[in-house]
Amino acid sequence: MGTRGSPLALAQSGAAARQLEKLNPGLTVETVVIKTSGDLFGAPSPEKAKLLPQGAKGLWIKELEEALLDGRVDFATHSCKDLPAVLAAGLSIAAYPEREDPRDAFVARPGLDWNEVKAGTRIATSSLRRQLMLSAAKPGVALLPLRGNVDTRLRKLAEGEYDAMVIALAGLRRIGRADVPHEAMDVKVMLPAPAQGALALEVKTDRRDIAAIVGRLDHQATRRCVEFERAFLAAVGGGCGSPVAAYAQLRGEGVNLEAFYAHEGEKAGKRVAGLCADPARREAFVMDLAAQAKAR
Repeated sequence: MGTRGSPLALAQSGAAARQLEKLNPGLTVETVVIKTSGDLFGAPSPEKAKLLPQGAKGLWIKELEEALLDGRVDFATHSCKDLPAVLAAGLSIAAYPEREDPRDAFVARPGLDWNEVKAGTRIATSSLRRQLMLSAAKPGVALLPLRGNVDTRLRKLAEGEYDAMVIALAGLRRIGRADVPHEAMDVKVMLPAPAQGALALEVKTDRRDIAAIVGRLDHQATRRCVEFERAFLAAVGGGCGSPVAAYAQLRGEGVNLEAFYAHEGEKAGKRVAGLCADPARREAFVMDLAAQAKAR
């Protein structure tokens, strides 16, 4: 199994590996830590991201996909929201394990809760999606950059570098820090990134033997929702400086999709929503919703 080496990546890939070993008696999963370009050089500017084949997101998976293609690893475990809308040729997702809570978490200094946030409150996040939604919900908040792993971010919060931060709730839980005081943010205020809270187990498409083993972790409800969200990401061309959010929920046999899109440089985006009664019509439904989101 290929994985990045951050504490979060190791925690979530390790959990997936243990589940696979349990589902496949006699199987042993060896973890191969691979440094990606994103780990080595950080996120590129939006201008540089536009020139990359898979956008900025591709830098966090490029070396993992290369290891898959040349056979150094049999499968790779990713935070699904890190995946670009289009995978490298010859690769596919064999499993989406059951999703963790996709919502964002508001983590603040003692004595501050979301309802008390006002103009001037210092909130740290480097996500354009979160910045736009925070500004819409709480006009005048001071937005600060957020860097480092979760422990580093919590230390900076405790030291008073900012009043609060917004991070993925799933990340807190997966590294065993659900004890940190936090508020799960209402999706009406903070719509999640596409596929947030989900993992993706990627394989070479022609390795059916590996796909059969890894595929035992696939969770059909998660797959259906995540594929709707990722289809919206692809339809709007997200990932290159344009903030995107998408959150799908099953509604009987159909799928309800809430989404958000802002053109690059916009100070406010547009939210759209719709119910796809027949999931077989996903592509047409998502293209229509994306057109609504991009229209001004």
